Amino acid sequence: MPIVTKNEIRSQVWERLRQKQLGRFPFPLKGRIPNFKGAEAAAERLAAHPVFEQARTLKCNPDAPQLPVRLQALKAGRTVYMAVPRLRKKECFFKLDPGRIDPADFRKAVSIKGAERFGVPVEPGEMPVIDLIVAGSVAVRANGARVGKGGGYSDLEFGIATQLGIVGSETAIVTTVHDEQRVADTWPVEPWDIPLDWIFTPERSIKCRRPHARPTGVLWEKLDPDMRRDIPILDSLT
Repeated sequence: MPIVTKNEIRSQVWERLRQKQLGRFPFPLKGRIPNFKGAEAAAERLAAHPVFEQARTLKCNPDAPQLPVRLQALKAGRTVYMAVPRLRKKECFFKLDPGRIDPADFRKAVSIKGAERFGVPVEPGEMPVIDLIVAGSVAVRANGARVGKGGGYSDLEFGIATQLGIVGSETAIVTTVHDEQRVADTWPVEPWDIPLDWIFTPERSIKCRRPHARPTGVLWEKLDPDMRRDIPILDSLT
């Protein structure tokens, strides 16, 4: 298999989705976790799977393609912890408790603006043990390798949660993507990269084998200085 850079992979996938008209709002797809046609079907496939059914608490990224996952979770009575974009506040997660939100408002609550209205801001240290992590992806390999949009926030969230003990080695990490986001190329793995346990597309469920080890906490020596400056919660972990 050819070895390429993550940026090359991202560009290929964004362009493929654009050319095949598989993307959905928000546009442009480039620079984002791309929303895709069939996101609801992928979310339904995840919601029907034991890895979801056995979970009581979920941590989910705030991006558009995973909105249907967040909605399925609330409808199923699961508590969702949704990251504040870019972790820009010390209370960097919104707790969405289906027992405290009118079901008529579930659809609003799982949007970024809705989470600010219906969710409760919490610090990671106030969160319970997380049963399931849903990560947004730009590209994936069937073995569980994942490429995000390049910000590093999903990886950092995992490092923070691991350091605090609210996720462990058995906490499942899953993603929902279009089949066209699956790639065969390989890319260099960084020590902070989180591998996937399951990939859910509109058409299939793919069990992964964790191609590399998970990070065991925040990798301080690798942390971008700007990120360390701009993310308040990091100060309380040092």
